[in-house]
Amino acid sequence: MPRRARLPNPSATAAIIQKRSELRPTIGLVLGSGFGGVTAAMTIEREFAYRDLPGFPTGTVPGHAGRLLIGAWQGVPLAVLSGRAHYYEGFEMAESTYSIRVLAELGIQTVLLTNAAGGINPKFKIGDYMVLSDHINLMGFNPLRGPETNGLNRFVDLSAAYDPELRGRALAAGKQAKVKVHTGVYLAVCGPSFETPAEIRAFNSLGADAVGMSTVPETIVARQHGLRVLGISCITNAAAGLGGEGHVVSHLDVMELAEQRQGHAVRLLSHLIPELPT
Repeated sequence: MPRRARLPNPSATAAIIQKRSELRPTIGLVLGSGFGGVTAAMTIEREFAYRDLPGFPTGTVPGHAGRLLIGAWQGVPLAVLSGRAHYYEGFEMAESTYSIRVLAELGIQTVLLTNAAGGINPKFKIGDYMVLSDHINLMGFNPLRGPETNGLNRFVDLSAAYDPELRGRALAAGKQAKVKVHTGVYLAVCGPSFETPAEIRAFNSLGADAVGMSTVPETIVARQHGLRVLGISCITNAAAGLGGEGHVVSHLDVMELAEQRQGHAVRLLSHLIPELPT
């Protein structure tokens, strides 16, 4: 039998956070690879290490700080998850999505999920951004599997998983920030190995524009809680078989490109966050 995570009620962890912070943000931000530097643009009112919050898994992937920040960006109150715990690190889906349930208990109504992704669409260039219009879940698991969660509906409608109005605001922010932003379909796999060229050809035939190893479980849980979701990928590499002869996909290259694009990410979010509904 598979091991089931024994997690505290998310409301209990949310209560700990609210006891230590007077801010009550309604916007949540999850920072993936290539977006961690945006915390420097925040005014931080309270900071929590994941290891100090009951139920929060502590990941080990470089570039994921493992901190919850409560603060503001240009006067907009935010709850920011600086880094995520990935399924491929050995966490169960319930563990890797627990922080999203805590955000919902904190009163978050809109969540912005960011990540680094490999580009499949030939129109995408390395360093571009993609606003998620939809996703394909090939992780082989669904975070809603198992017993019902506090009476929430397990049969969640995902026909509009990514909010079209928020997507429009993100595209407008890209133009204002002079950052190239596309729309596209994100395909999620388990990882941690990168994909084979044959898999990428198959994913392309399925309609995927980019591929990554996160975000989709968080989106599903966020929608179960009724949160509005906006997803943004930084295209940090060409997917396997698309980078030319001799091209090797490596996590180090992904991290280096993500680091180089920190300034663009800050500029994009600086135009976007004040336009999100509060």
